[in-house]
Amino acid sequence: MTSKFVIFTAFLLTFSTVLAQNSSPPPNAHVASVATSSDTPEIHEFQKIEDNWAIAVNQRDQYGLELVLSPLFVDISAAGDITTRNQQLAQVINGEDKTVHLDQRVITVRLLGDVAVTNGTYVLHHKTASGPMDEKGIFTHVYQRLRNGWVCVNAQRTVLREDGPGSRTKKKSDAEMPFHIPLFSKSEKNQ
Repeated sequence: MTSKFVIFTAFLLTFSTVLAQNSSPPPNAHVASVATSSDTPEIHEFQKIEDNWAIAVNQRDQYGLELVLSPLFVDISAAGDITTRNQQLAQVINGEDKTVHLDQRVITVRLLGDVAVTNGTYVLHHKTASGPMDEKGIFTHVYQRLRNGWVCVNAQRTVLREDGPGSRTKKKSDAEMPFHIPLFSKSEKNQ
């Protein structure tokens, strides 16, 4: 009787080990994937979301913006201003600048289970004290999967520096090595 019990237990242990090794991960497992080609389904999916966001801003559509932004949304503008979803909605509805126009292009998407991080470029046309201006930059948007869709919970924008004809350029270093260490590099005094 004892030997049958030992054989049955060994068989059960072996079977459960093989079963555990061959099973697929649970549906809620956090599997990471990165999409960088413009032909991936992830890029297309998030480009549609970004397009809906831009259309809502451009058409001053409160409801359209509510569908894209999470109630927990926090935005950090290129100027460093921090706003919430409600403040973004108020800007769209009551904004004095009727020339605001937003265009966004998704470059990469990283899926981390129920979280997605998108990076891309944007152009924001708006009015300043000196006249109309096109702000060009890059963005990072963090999305959360919610009810079979995605909502943005965090956004950050960074303005691209433009090197125009009047802009200052960095002076090239005279040092022979990347880091100038006086004791170990040649200097004009030691020659």
